[in-house]
Amino acid sequence: MANLRLSVPGGSAADVADWCGALQAQDLSSGKWSLGVRMRDARENAVNDALAHGEVLRTWPMRGTIHIIHTANAHWMLDLTGRRALNGLQARWDYLGLDKATVDRGAEILGETLRGRRLTRAQCLTALQEAGIDTDGQRAYHLLWYAAQIGVTCIGPNEGTEQTFVLLDEWAPHPRTLSREDALARMARMYFQSHGPATRADFQRWTGLTATDSKRAVAGADLTVLTLDGQDLITVPSEAPDPPRMLLLPGFDEFMLGYKDRSLFLGPEHLRRVVPGMNGVFKSTVVERGRVIGTWQRKVMAKSVRVTVTGFDPLKPAQRKAVTAPAEQYAAFLNTDLDLRFE
Repeated sequence: MANLRLSVPGGSAADVADWCGALQAQDLSSGKWSLGVRMRDARENAVNDALAHGEVLRTWPMRGTIHIIHTANAHWMLDLTGRRALNGLQARWDYLGLDKATVDRGAEILGETLRGRRLTRAQCLTALQEAGIDTDGQRAYHLLWYAAQIGVTCIGPNEGTEQTFVLLDEWAPHPRTLSREDALARMARMYFQSHGPATRADFQRWTGLTATDSKRAVAGADLTVLTLDGQDLITVPSEAPDPPRMLLLPGFDEFMLGYKDRSLFLGPEHLRRVVPGMNGVFKSTVVERGRVIGTWQRKVMAKSVRVTVTGFDPLKPAQRKAVTAPAEQYAAFLNTDLDLRFE
């Protein structure tokens, strides 16, 4: 919990992103709270400012999934792990009626259109359509994703509720330049300092690297190996204060998604309570001293946020009382009043 920055929150959004490596953020509100819960006295406006000023950004750095990352890490992470998502695209292109020439032309058009400005998703698609590229159906997402995946664009700050895109080189003008060996080692260091103790299999799953590259990455980083029940766990040692009494974490937080084996903090019998469809969509979790004990939902209203907590087992009075502090923290993050309920 300390390595995950959940026991000892602090620092800016950029500090948190650089420490964690990447925080899954296909759901923007969840991604922002993943940063906020790791920052001391965080407010959503501060996270919005970090996104607006290019201190952190959203793109697809690995596993073909949107994450929040430190801006300086975008180029080398896309080169190391992001481009692996481009392998085996022919079947997808065949299904969508696309080919490499078309998707590359789409990326070129977006690169020209976005120079010096930021455009909404709809405006980007209009530019592609005007250039004669069909964006109907699932083609739209794929064309936008592909341009970001090859490092031409990235996701910009929202305009209202609408997603925008910008040029990666303009948004990340000072990238860290790393050799492949240094990039592998840095990736391993970031993962294990923020997720350890964890296994090499956890790291390989998180990054999408091959087994060979995962071994090289771990070997090249300055890491410590521990043994638990005969299994090697890798970490970066840190101070280990007591875990927080209670936390409310977003559904796509690294606490849940950063590991292949979740049995240390989630009873297998409760997994379907967190992932009802077993389809990669995670509910927000209630975490007591490092163990998941339930889920929670939010509903943002005009003057408050309704937080509804559902325990796997009926929560005891002391547990309900302990939930109040993190619920108030979340309401403060949104700069609104709290309406806390239990089911």
